[in-house]
Amino acid sequence: MRFVSRFRVEILLFLVLLACYAYFPPRWADWNQNSRLNLTLAIVDDGSFQIDRFVANTGDYAKYDGHYYSDKAPGTSFLAVPVYAAVRPVLQAAQVQQIIERAGSSAAFGETLRPDGSGLVTEKVYFALVLMIVSFATVAVPSALLGVVLYRFLELFGLAAGWRIVVTLIYGLATPAFPYSNAFVGHQQVAAMLFASFWIAFLIGQHRLSPRWSLLIGVLLGWTLITEYPAALIAAAVGLYLLAVMPGRRWIVGAALASIPPLALMMAYNCAIFGTVLPVGYKYSELWQTEHQSGFMSLAGPNREALWGITFGVHRGLFLLAPVLLIGLAGFVAWWRTGTHRRELAVCAWAVVSFLLFNGSSVMWSGGFGVGPRYLVPMLPFLAFGIGAFIATWGAQWWARVALSITGIWSLLNVWAQTIGGQSFPQYQPNPLLDYSLPELAAGNVARNLGMALDLSGWASLAPLALVVLIGLVMLFRSVEKRSLQAGERWAENRELRTENRELRTENREL
Repeated sequence: MRFVSRFRVEILLFLVLLACYAYFPPRWADWNQNSRLNLTLAIVDDGSFQIDRFVANTGDYAKYDGHYYSDKAPGTSFLAVPVYAAVRPVLQAAQVQQIIERAGSSAAFGETLRPDGSGLVTEKVYFALVLMIVSFATVAVPSALLGVVLYRFLELFGLAAGWRIVVTLIYGLATPAFPYSNAFVGHQQVAAMLFASFWIAFLIGQHRLSPRWSLLIGVLLGWTLITEYPAALIAAAVGLYLLAVMPGRRWIVGAALASIPPLALMMAYNCAIFGTVLPVGYKYSELWQTEHQSGFMSLAGPNREALWGITFGVHRGLFLLAPVLLIGLAGFVAWWRTGTHRRELAVCAWAVVSFLLFNGSSVMWSGGFGVGPRYLVPMLPFLAFGIGAFIATWGAQWWARVALSITGIWSLLNVWAQTIGGQSFPQYQPNPLLDYSLPELAAGNVARNLGMALDLSGWASLAPLALVVLIGLVMLFRSVEKRSLQAGERWAENRELRTENRELRTENREL
């Protein structure tokens, strides 16, 4: 109980975010997610890396020596292996199979299916249930924990708890972090591992954590590299930052050694399949070969179309989808002018600039089905961190609050509309919001969610989530208010003690 009382705000913040993420299960028939889950199923069910039995549900696969394999980085799939191995006996129990069969006859879920589809057959329900469980454990939970890390790290700017909660909720619910926080892909996993590593390194540099924690940083950074290869750009910056702030340099060697096991695991995986330690899955992809062979693995150098497309373009522009992130860029400027914490600013700025340039160099910059530029998701917490600097500098100004409110509300509505409108993320529509998401929502086609398990359809299915979030937010801000009152009382008590001490010292001098 003492732990709950001490971390009540953090626990409530975690639960609010987790409720929003977990309420919308991963999308069905998503090639990207299915490819990764296929590998998890093959490892646990068949003891093999070959996904031959499952390949029909995805187009994202590599074909080599007559067999099919996932063409994705294996980190996400590997993380899910122990989760699926643990729940598999339960899912295959007779009683659970009966529940799965009954779920297949749900009227509310049935309304979300294509009329010409195969329906809710038991095998598909089982696959969807496994996908939901492993995504919850390996993506949704770390994403909600990332919100807590951001909340704690924002102490850097001296912000009150209320402002830190606002920034965290903006990042978690009003940016592209939201749609990918329960999607079985690596973007949010990498964001959580990178930003957590950054925070731990900061605490080590401030002598608030033992240098031994650098071993965890090594493991996390190593795992990011086998989950999303471009993560190397930010991982390198975090590693250099750790080197700069580490009080005892010998632990740098330990961190480097701790990063080796994940990398060795990936090299063994590639060697077992392709006979090389290099990640060459995309080389053997049967689809998108034209794109993969353009330049170096689809990288052809920064170009105007891609850079505009991922920033202000109507189709996938980050700042058109979530203009509140422009506040983060303004915050970087304010941060620089303060002249403080320049190393931390350098890491955040590098994360943003390097990912913009990297993804602006790819011929596949639009990312297919998605909400905004999904390849930029790993750098979003570093950009959102800048919102804290903006508030610390101008938060008391009326114009700053108006700008934050307008952009924040627009971002929230736009991100949620594109996330929950329809049964898949926007596809290749020129204007996803107007051409796809809003028409789907107007027709009552709300993304599958847990409310449908209660036989609630369409907009009504969102009522349970709205109630839970409302209660959670009320409890959260009341806890902040209570903590502030307690802090004020402690300050007043300390002031009285200081006054009494001064009076005693005065009396002693007179005696």
